[in-house]
Amino acid sequence: MGGGSKQGGDVGLFGPDSVTWQVHADPAMWVAGVRALYLQALHPRAVRAVVQNSDIRQDSWGRLIRTADFVGVTTYGARADAERAGARVRRIHEVLRAVDPVTEQPYRIDDPELLRWVHCAEVGSYLSVTREAGLPLTDELADLYLAEQRRSAELVGLAPDDVPGSLVELERYFAAIRPELAMTDEARDVFDFLRRPPVPFVLLLGRELLWRQVAESAYAALPSWAKELYGYRGLPSAVARPGLKVLRGVVRVATPAIRLAFPSPHIKGAMERLGPEVEPSPARLATAAAVATAAAIARGAATGQVGNK
Repeated sequence: MGGGSKQGGDVGLFGPDSVTWQVHADPAMWVAGVRALYLQALHPRAVRAVVQNSDIRQDSWGRLIRTADFVGVTTYGARADAERAGARVRRIHEVLRAVDPVTEQPYRIDDPELLRWVHCAEVGSYLSVTREAGLPLTDELADLYLAEQRRSAELVGLAPDDVPGSLVELERYFAAIRPELAMTDEARDVFDFLRRPPVPFVLLLGRELLWRQVAESAYAALPSWAKELYGYRGLPSAVARPGLKVLRGVVRVATPAIRLAFPSPHIKGAMERLGPEVEPSPARLATAAAVATAAAIARGAATGQVGNK
């Protein structure tokens, strides 16, 4: 992948014609990221690991910014930059531990089961929210996105084949892990923070008018079983989904001005490295689909040749 780039340019892990390149630039990703946090908090061991190793109220914004930066670097950065970011995350996780309050036994933060849950909650949220908001992702493109995201999973220490590579596999994973999920005190803390994060007094009005809409939309996008665990109904989907589409539409119209005034350093760096024509756009999804189809045909032809020998 990576058509339309400068000769010899480093397209990184995914490239301009990947589904990942387009999804991660979509305006709905901010809502998707918050949905992922709601979902991740329902895994008792995973959320406990976060709470025991950081102050969610004192460093909450820093954590969100670091997560967004990691996604940006691994999506749009050169391969070496993405690999360095992954190595840094693995080094941090290697030394961190959490303690189970029932057994009083410590456990590793980089337990593959916990890493898999965080990964699946993230990619599942990115897909679900952007599709609901109107990004034209067919099931084929969604499968391709999940297959691409196995490279991100590998960066944090997972084997690519250990994470879902299709919608069917992702749904199967969530169905299997649901009995392990629960509403805990730590999950309640995350829930309360996401609805009313601490801000300076001068930003209180903005939190109530703007952030609250993002938080409510993200919660409304959760699967019904997750809302049942939280015990909060939230906005009905019939109201939330149109609102999400309107929000995405407004931000899309403003995106050129936003990128001019507040350019994403990761997208800007990729365009400087590869050329302005690689700027992420939903229109490029057609190219991603064509590339995927061509690859499937090539694999089929190769399989047929092998079978005829």
